Amino acid sequence: MKHHLSFVVDDPLVRDAHTVILRLVKSVNGRALFVGGCVRDWLLGLTPKDFDIEVYGIRPNHLVEILSSQFPLDLVGEAFGVIKLKGIPIDISLPRRESKRGLGHKGFEIDSDPFMTIEEAAGRRDFTINAMAWDPETQELLDPFDGLSDLEQKILRHTTERFKEDPLRVLRGQQFAGRYCLTGASDTLVLSQALLPEHQTLSIERIWGEWYKWASQSILPSAGLTFLLQADWIQMYPELKSLIDCPQEPRFHPEGDVWTHTLLVTDQAALIAERDGLLKDERAILVLAALCHDLGKPETTETIDGRIRSRGHCDTIEVFQCFLTRLGTPPRMMERIVILCRYHLTHIDFKDSLRHVRRLSVVLAKTGETLAMLGRLVEADHSGRPPLSKGLPANMKAMLDVAESLNIQSQRLEPLLLGRHLLELGFSPGPKMGEILQLVFESQLNGEVQCLEEAKEWVRRNCV
Repeated sequence: MKHHLSFVVDDPLVRDAHTVILRLVKSVNGRALFVGGCVRDWLLGLTPKDFDIEVYGIRPNHLVEILSSQFPLDLVGEAFGVIKLKGIPIDISLPRRESKRGLGHKGFEIDSDPFMTIEEAAGRRDFTINAMAWDPETQELLDPFDGLSDLEQKILRHTTERFKEDPLRVLRGQQFAGRYCLTGASDTLVLSQALLPEHQTLSIERIWGEWYKWASQSILPSAGLTFLLQADWIQMYPELKSLIDCPQEPRFHPEGDVWTHTLLVTDQAALIAERDGLLKDERAILVLAALCHDLGKPETTETIDGRIRSRGHCDTIEVFQCFLTRLGTPPRMMERIVILCRYHLTHIDFKDSLRHVRRLSVVLAKTGETLAMLGRLVEADHSGRPPLSKGLPANMKAMLDVAESLNIQSQRLEPLLLGRHLLELGFSPGPKMGEILQLVFESQLNGEVQCLEEAKEWVRRNCV
């Protein structure tokens, strides 16, 4: 299917480079098309960050020769038919034919074929929304698998049976569903279910790459989780599967089971991240904390005096860590996510204690986390319980107000007394200084010491 559409390349660097590429390719009777994600994003009204150009009618060596006359090239992906322009976000590829030889994404051979048809080339792509191409010379959208219709109807559909050649495509489906609010087509879900045994062939790096995109870019994370469930790949994440049908006290959670609550909370986290301008790692940490915050409920939930309770579910550190390890989460990010989950109910019994806020800021700071981020998670959790009201609960707001008054919402409480102050008071360097500094800091956390002079006086009174 063809449509006449006009796209504009906003990035002048890309626009100028593309003009040159088009001229070079045309001069040797080739054809250069924009393909894949950049076309999809254009159609969605988004600004592409990276551009893929597929070149037809030119053999690989000849293409490298003509491109190198005008651009410095990075040929690291040449074996896969991909040429990168150094310093410019453009990848240039040739249509390629892949022959399945074994399990997993490494189990096939790749041969470039610049003379295959556009439809055949598009058929090796994963989803119809990624299989469209745009010809800048004719202003035509080439859409052999009706991806534009699927995009408009918010359907995620595979192109051909070749979808099953790479099991990672199921996790790609998850992150695309979350990023673009899509629903998996029934036949695509069936193919995905058949790929479940090949999950074991995926490297942890590839798994994390897709989960990270889901967490850092999703507009509706619940759509991705729903795709994961319907594709039956939730089997690979038992901590998530156990949330399904795990009951909650209706008084506090009228929305239903823990799985339903978790879907709602991840969506709220994405909205809050967008509102607060969180990007990349920060956004991913918040959404993953929303996903993980109640993973401890299945093993702690019981009925006591006729009420459903999950005492200690915040303390199930090993459950959080085990799940995040399955995803391939980097250790530093994992520490931050776990600490947020550990303290996501700390506001419940807050009674205007400055000491509590000071100490919590220090505990969070040990992993690089802040009270401000904790507040975002608490707000998402509180807002994921319809029809109950959304927003920041009063106790958490009170905690953040205290933190703001102490200037520790987005940073830890810094010690008033430092080593140089002890040297000024006549102390000699050594372990004793460290012990004194810690004692004074404890007094500062308790509110007994509130300025440098009081800290020095404390030392004179207790240590001299």
